[in-house]
Amino acid sequence: MRNTLLRSLFVITISLTGVSAIALAQDSNRCRFKPAECQELRADRREIRADTRDVRSDRRDIRGDVRERRSDVREYREDKREGASQQALRADRREVRADTHEIRGDRRDVRVDRRDRRGDVRDYHRDRRQARRN
Repeated sequence: MRNTLLRSLFVITISLTGVSAIALAQDSNRCRFKPAECQELRADRREIRADTRDVRSDRRDIRGDVRERRSDVREYREDKREGASQQALRADRREVRADTHEIRGDRRDVRVDRRDRRGDVRDYHRDRRQARRN
């Protein structure tokens, strides 16, 4: 009887320890900071991810524009070789020049966006360090 009672208490103790360990493990997955700080950090992470997606998308667009510009230059050279009219050649040159200007502007915008994103990442890390200290 005594042996059975000790075994039962041992099993109950082990069960309670396991359940409390699971509960503690689930709590540790949550944010360790104050709720307001946690929400701000989560919003900052979302913003950084969105900025990253935008920069990647812009780079893809620029690559496509560069391909189009190359094909326009190729067409211009072919037209020039075939002896196209001056008016057609002038239009091709204008198109290439406009594409070049647009690509340069887009690259400048991407550079600015990357710089802003790096600043956001730096601010996020600083905020997180401050939240850990508090």
